[in-house]
Amino acid sequence: MTLVASPARLSTAAATFEADFAARLHWSADTDAAIEHRVADILADVQKRGDAAVLEYTARFDGLAAPSMAALELTQADFKAAFDAIPQAQRDALQAAAKRVRSYHEAQKQASGESWSYRDEDGTLLGQKVTPLDRVGIYVPGGKAAYPSSLLMNAIPAHVAGVQEIIMVVPTPVRGSVATGGAGEGTSTTGERNELVLAAAYVAGVTRAFTIGGAQAVAALAYGTQTVPKVDKITGPGNAYVASAKKRVFGTVGIDMIAGPSEILVLADGTTPPDWVAMDLFSQAEHDELAQSILLCPDVAYLDAVQREIDRLLPTMPRAEIIAKSLTGRGALILTKDMEEACAISNRIAPEHLEVSSTDPHRWEPLLRHAGAIFLGAYTSESLGDYCAGPNHVLPTSGTARFSSPLGVYDFQKRSSIIEVSEAGAQVLGKIAAELAYGEGLQAHAQAAEMRLHKRG
Repeated sequence: MTLVASPARLSTAAATFEADFAARLHWSADTDAAIEHRVADILADVQKRGDAAVLEYTARFDGLAAPSMAALELTQADFKAAFDAIPQAQRDALQAAAKRVRSYHEAQKQASGESWSYRDEDGTLLGQKVTPLDRVGIYVPGGKAAYPSSLLMNAIPAHVAGVQEIIMVVPTPVRGSVATGGAGEGTSTTGERNELVLAAAYVAGVTRAFTIGGAQAVAALAYGTQTVPKVDKITGPGNAYVASAKKRVFGTVGIDMIAGPSEILVLADGTTPPDWVAMDLFSQAEHDELAQSILLCPDVAYLDAVQREIDRLLPTMPRAEIIAKSLTGRGALILTKDMEEACAISNRIAPEHLEVSSTDPHRWEPLLRHAGAIFLGAYTSESLGDYCAGPNHVLPTSGTARFSSPLGVYDFQKRSSIIEVSEAGAQVLGKIAAELAYGEGLQAHAQAAEMRLHKRG
């Protein structure tokens, strides 16, 4: 059977464009009711029974029958051994990527993550104190997918922010277990560890790590158990159970975001080799059948050329079946009137990854308001941002780039307002505050301000 990837062909000039466009963009973030119910039960059970519940769910879902939580904890020696065991080329790549990610986030901290203050004309001190979170948990997927790059993107900005303890959870399921898509027949006392992930933990400086996953891992981090310490915030991607659990524990702990399927939007003026763009569309489509890859271009011949490259390159892809389903189900090649219209449509979509594949990308960048990350120029493939460019690859999806930002140093910090009112300042501010407080019917507020006035009444 020959696989075919057939992204929808749309034109903004068509009478049905708005309806067709809306249908192609539609994706429901609603979680299956059965998942929600199961996750709620798991969270409550882990909160009540702690380690015992975590061990039970790890055996049930991951097939990992550990005698104790100690058997599920990874050590610094494990990280170092994994780093030493991987090929030199992988060690070099991890360290090079980590260096760039660290440099970028250090610059980010300097620009937007430092305390500041000033004194006004009467000597009152006003400012903001920026402090790191004490302890964070990072979720790193395992089983079907393992992403050492995500580990770097979560742990390094936390370190740069000044977080003292980074607790990693990473499932290491047994082949044949529920977590690997099996029927649950696989059972062992040791799971399948990804050496590159453990090596990345060594490079990124993870403090402690546990080979647990799913809703039970989120619960352990959020509530704490006899062994797993309670954290202040949980970051990192995961499956539907992890996403549901993160939503439910928000408020007990902070979370980074609820991520939807991966997305790429390419704005092309028709000058980039079409096989480059086809492969860029593949780079997101290969993640997931629900991933979305969209191309906007005012040149119909170029759209035709990209489709021909999609057809030619698809059979060469190891994940061709996933790519084909993603492009056919959610992909689109859209003919626009001009590049200005393409930019306007991009703003409506607010994509996770936005490539401006143009000879003059800086001409169009000022028109782009909503995107998780913007990649300028034909040589800036989105995949470079995923691994080693430097900016964080944990990005808002599903249109949330309209109001949210990439993961950054600021996600691992909190801010306290600093107010030191001088005696002279109290004479000015006290009158203002009292007037407003009386207007709100809050006499104690008003009198607390008036007591500091030299002349009352």
